[in-house]
Amino acid sequence: MSQTTIPRTEASRPAWRSLPRNVWVVTATSFLTDVSSEMLLNLMPLFLANVLGVKTNVIGLIEGIAETTASLLKIFSGWLSDRLRARKWLTVTGYGLSTVVKPFLYIVTSWWGVLAVRIVDRIGKGIRTAPRDALVAASIDADHRGLAFGLHRMGDTLGAATGILIALLIVLATQAGAVTLSRETFQVVVIASIIPAVLAVIVLAAGAQDVPVTGQAEAPRLTLCGFDRRFYGFLLAVAVFTLGNSADAFLILRAQERGLSVAGVMGMVLTFNLIYALISGPAGVLSDRIGRYRLIVGGWLVYGLLYLGFAMVEQAWQMWALYGLYGIYYGAVEGNARALVADLVPEEKRGTAYGVYNAAVGVLTLPASVIAGLLWSGVGGWTGFGPRAPFLFGAALALVAVVLLRVGLTPPAADR
Repeated sequence: MSQTTIPRTEASRPAWRSLPRNVWVVTATSFLTDVSSEMLLNLMPLFLANVLGVKTNVIGLIEGIAETTASLLKIFSGWLSDRLRARKWLTVTGYGLSTVVKPFLYIVTSWWGVLAVRIVDRIGKGIRTAPRDALVAASIDADHRGLAFGLHRMGDTLGAATGILIALLIVLATQAGAVTLSRETFQVVVIASIIPAVLAVIVLAAGAQDVPVTGQAEAPRLTLCGFDRRFYGFLLAVAVFTLGNSADAFLILRAQERGLSVAGVMGMVLTFNLIYALISGPAGVLSDRIGRYRLIVGGWLVYGLLYLGFAMVEQAWQMWALYGLYGIYYGAVEGNARALVADLVPEEKRGTAYGVYNAAVGVLTLPASVIAGLLWSGVGGWTGFGPRAPFLFGAALALVAVVLLRVGLTPPAADR
């Protein structure tokens, strides 16, 4: 038995203090990383639209290409961590690469430059995500897996909220009340984001411990052979849902289009992250008791209703309120979906499984974001269907995904 895994004698006691060191270290790393990343990511669509004059179809293309590039590495990095029987240093490498590239956002003057930085940053994410999730899964007893992933998501989201709060304070100090973002404000945020990014890498490198991997990993293949049928079914439902789940950049642009100032947008995103953080931990614990399928289905239904609301919203305060409630979907689904992957596959294939899962989500982000951008603003002489269209599309596919998950698939025995 690994020293980093909760002993079976303690497994029936879901106490936070019983969680192993790796869970806390990875959570702290994600907290610091999101302090850094969310300072930038929520201003990025405004930087592109307000400073560089980029249209929504190009913004969708940038987000889609960046996420897809990362996804092509997620399969390989997950398999490689299985093959090397090591998770930690691949994870450290991924976080380090994302940290190194952030300062270049200070000097970019075109959307091509933003795209290049986003690609390298997402490559770092592609390297780290699968081995990081596999490290968490291997460090915790199965009875507390939902708790561990819920805590990780909560730390991740509290970091996002902290980063957004810092960015909001910078915006208020430099351009309070402004409707559009200035280059100078964005550059100040870039400089401030570097410190927590560096600290995140140091914490992970010094604090995490690798967990031995048992079993032999097979070479990666462009096939899903060898997994349980329920894993295939889950991937199908996730794929359909993801096709309608365009980048949240469109929600930020929708909020600005409805009249929110830059500071108002940051306050809206901060509200979302606070609700997300409050929901994630309890949702993880609840999933250990009632099953992860039920919470995922509930989260997708909430998503569909909220996206319908985003399409119909008329006033800025309504957009703020709906975006805050959007945190319920994230809190119920994000951590539990990762925990469910570990439930559905054997330990020796978890790195590969997380790679396949994350790749499926990431690859479909490209068409999802491109479709959303085209539906909004069109291309060439076609002006698209307007700001409501991508959100109606997302709501419809969320409902289709729910049907696939609950009617067309057989849930695990623990969820029956």
